[in-house]
Amino acid sequence: MAKIKGAIVVNTERCKGCNLCVVACPLHVIALTKEVNVKGYNYAQQVLEDTCNGCTSCATVCPDGCISVYRTKVE
Repeated sequence: MAKIKGAIVVNTERCKGCNLCVVACPLHVIALTKEVNVKGYNYAQQVLEDTCNGCTSCATVCPDGCISVYRTKVE
């Protein structure tokens, strides 16, 4: 059975840093950065590479739809 590898892409300029995605991630892949976007918010980013399984929990809870989740099969 093939494994699924996931990755997220965050629209950093739309992100308000609400932290909902960080709490929702079961694998603790997401964290808020220390940098701020043009609106002055700390934004979310994927901090653990190759750990995301593409479950889409983060994208589901994001109130602004800032997160896109991508999945690929790994043989």
